[in-house]
Amino acid sequence: MEESQIKSFSDYAAEAHKTAIYPEDKAIEYLALGLAGEAGEVANKVKKIIRGDKEINLEEIIDELGDVMWYLSELSRLVAKNSDSPLALVASRNIRKLRDRAERGMIKGTGDNR
Repeated sequence: MEESQIKSFSDYAAEAHKTAIYPEDKAIEYLALGLAGEAGEVANKVKKIIRGDKEINLEEIIDELGDVMWYLSELSRLVAKNSDSPLALVASRNIRKLRDRAERGMIKGTGDNR
């Protein structure tokens, strides 16, 4: 499947899952740690830009974000097994939460339950 053919979270998740190799008995741990590690790689690239070690390379950041997305997709698939599109479910719930916070004037602040 070519880049231009990925039109939905479901398309992405189906293609990404074809490359999934990890121990089933430790899947949640493996995927959560992988997600944290890849997010850390994004942060590290940005840190090096701030420090002046390198110029902004958006292609590198996009590639790392793709790795973040892979782990997010697989983790979503694991925890939202009953959904036809787990990644879309996660995205939809997040938008609902953000809209609720915006309506209540609680975008800024701290805590999960604001």
